[in-house]
Amino acid sequence: LSPGRVAAPPPMAAAATGTGGQTLGRSSFSRAASSKTASSSSSPTASGVKLGPNGAAFVSSGIPDLDRILDGGFLLGSVVMVMEDSDAPHHLLLLRAFMAQGVVHKQPLLFAAPMKEPRSFLGALPAPVASSKEDARQRAMGGGAAGDGRASDEGLRIAWQYRKYFGDERNSNAEHRDNKQEFSHDFDLRKPLERHLLNAQHIECLSTQDVDTLHDLQNRSSAFLSKHQRKEGGNLSAGRIAIQSLCAPQCGYFGKDWDMVSFLRSLKAMVRSSNAVAIITFPYTVLSDSFCKRWQHLADTLLSIKAIPDEDKDLAKLLTGYQDMVGFLHVHKVAQTNSQVPTQVNMT
Repeated sequence: LSPGRVAAPPPMAAAATGTGGQTLGRSSFSRAASSKTASSSSSPTASGVKLGPNGAAFVSSGIPDLDRILDGGFLLGSVVMVMEDSDAPHHLLLLRAFMAQGVVHKQPLLFAAPMKEPRSFLGALPAPVASSKEDARQRAMGGGAAGDGRASDEGLRIAWQYRKYFGDERNSNAEHRDNKQEFSHDFDLRKPLERHLLNAQHIECLSTQDVDTLHDLQNRSSAFLSKHQRKEGGNLSAGRIAIQSLCAPQCGYFGKDWDMVSFLRSLKAMVRSSNAVAIITFPYTVLSDSFCKRWQHLADTLLSIKAIPDEDKDLAKLLTGYQDMVGFLHVHKVAQTNSQVPTQVNMT
């Protein structure tokens, strides 16, 4: 371009002619509707449910980094198993985050644990981080977007006709950020969840301590999942089942290995046909090697927790921020649906 000369607008594309000689009237500057928006409008989802590829739907684990590693979160209709570490109760962090995320989203929750008063465990659920930080972050991001807009205005003095398209893109990006923040929260482990959220009617608790059989747990799970059967064209809501230490010695059915395997198979079949996710923690060291392998094969997503030994000098040299770490999370298996391609775990 010669100095002081403004470039002429690029020529508009010729209008296409459709059937019957009707002019469609679209130009090269027409912006096609977003495919994500179209898909989300056709399949309404409740709070805390995110649609994914291949017709999959996810709920958050309560830990944003774990959701990113699993490429979306816990798959709706899957059974997640967590192998407990006998040296430290770090598996409770995963369980608390999973349950707290469901309570915040007001999703129905069924909790079972080998304790006399399992409802008392709800008092240990963490509260989400204060929203003031999110508001400050949004203001900072908004100010940055405004600054970028002024810089782009100065750089687009020639192609002025393109300015109006940046506003739509910023709005769509802002909506995407809001949806992402609603899907998963950061939790403050030092602050308990508000009491009025824990007294909701959609939270059920069941004790597995000193119970001779698994019939009661199976019947309660069946009744809970019957309320969340998949319906075509309905609102995609989700339920959560959390079972702590299923094969713990405190349970009356401890040692009945085949009964526990039968329960897992039945629960997996019921969850698969419903809009729910079940997470089960179990101390694998109390199981025989053969039954431990059976449990692992029955899991759709399999995780394990390993505590970091104190004052390990070799690890301290290899890992940055070693003093702030409490354990390792191992991802053994990731659930997948409607696909023959293995799920790629995002570890970057």
